[in-house]
Amino acid sequence: MSVANHPVRVPLLDHDPGFFKSVANLQDNVLLAIPAQALEVPVFSGRTIVSWHMIMEPQAIKRILLDRLDDYPKSRTTKTLLGPAIGDSLFIAEGAHWRWQRRATAPAFSHRTVTSLAPVMSAAAEAACTRIAAAGVRAVDVAEEMTIATFDVIADVTFSGDDMMDRAAVHAAIDGYINEAGKVSVLDILGAPSWVPRLGRGPAMRLMTQTKKVADNAITRRRAKGAREIPDLLDMLLAAKDPKSGRSMSTAELRDNLLTFIVAGHETTAQTLAWALYLMGLDEDAQARARTEAQTALGGRVAGADDLEHLPFIRSIIDETLRLYPAGGMLSRTAMADDTLAGAQIRKGDTVMIPVYALGRHRDLWDEPDAFRPDRFADRKAIDRYAYLPFGDGPRVCIGASFALQEAVIILATLLSRFEFKAVKGRTPDPKMLITLRPQGGVWLTATPV
Repeated sequence: MSVANHPVRVPLLDHDPGFFKSVANLQDNVLLAIPAQALEVPVFSGRTIVSWHMIMEPQAIKRILLDRLDDYPKSRTTKTLLGPAIGDSLFIAEGAHWRWQRRATAPAFSHRTVTSLAPVMSAAAEAACTRIAAAGVRAVDVAEEMTIATFDVIADVTFSGDDMMDRAAVHAAIDGYINEAGKVSVLDILGAPSWVPRLGRGPAMRLMTQTKKVADNAITRRRAKGAREIPDLLDMLLAAKDPKSGRSMSTAELRDNLLTFIVAGHETTAQTLAWALYLMGLDEDAQARARTEAQTALGGRVAGADDLEHLPFIRSIIDETLRLYPAGGMLSRTAMADDTLAGAQIRKGDTVMIPVYALGRHRDLWDEPDAFRPDRFADRKAIDRYAYLPFGDGPRVCIGASFALQEAVIILATLLSRFEFKAVKGRTPDPKMLITLRPQGGVWLTATPV
């Protein structure tokens, strides 16, 4: 049987490595902060300077993300890591400032708008097929290919092909920031403010500062030029107004949100597609089934929005990939009031974490949790919504979730309809998370046209 029941996983620790080793682990892979016990218990608590609690019980998670949302804002560490890059944007903002931004940007991510953007995703899928075919039947790092494809999508969606921003420079700045700023330092753990310099983040911050200036100039030029005949994301954000207050975004607010969407809109989907192709290389039966579905639905053409309803198994592959390898493997909050979660006493100021990676592999929540089984998502209503959180949940659920899922299904279906992918021996990726869960070392597959 070709099914690989246990794809590669993070080696969670079953012992306390001590403070300094823990810091070293965090700088290498954030998921090493998750103890192995988190796969078997509803809550796991400890103390590293401040008290912390990992919550794996769905009803307690619902309390954090929905019932008492304002009592659990994004953690100080999250804001310290990402604030210098994306400011007080939708991802980080809290309270009234978050609410008005969410209301203002919601129309840009409506179902109608996302569907209208499908041709951009289809074009990126076709371009990826062209690149892979041109490489011939040899080992290809599909992780790199997916990064190129998803960045093409977000750049075209954002700027409609304008040359207002150097795509390569923006990509390099974002990638450099994730590689360096995503490493948790002792100062982050100690709660030092963001203005205290972190070793190694200087070059990344200089790149992001320059990128912000370029983005500000692009926004100013577009304001002067006016919207395009077919509005892109930048046009929609320029026109965005809070329906309650009528407030629109300043250049700085618009820029920070634009950079947030660029980062989130390409990095997370790229990693999801890379992991999905890794799983396809392991499971020949699932790949063959997906190919048959894609070829039947597409008939040789590239996938589009109208094809999504005819690609249920490929959508399930994406869902199962996100369970095993969630792009955001850890959610972190700071408690603003005393509370009780899954029997644990929470004090104001405690760090409360939802280890999404562990949640998706929890022994009490999933049958054969380490196995790749896309059919577990055949009936999505049977899945506890707070046991599966690839996009978070509650009012702060990822605003771009439908965009990401549409893009992932379009690109994966098109690739599987055109190629047979096989794993390269000795090139198993290593799952490591800084800001997103990446396949360290790449995903090396051979791609044979079919």
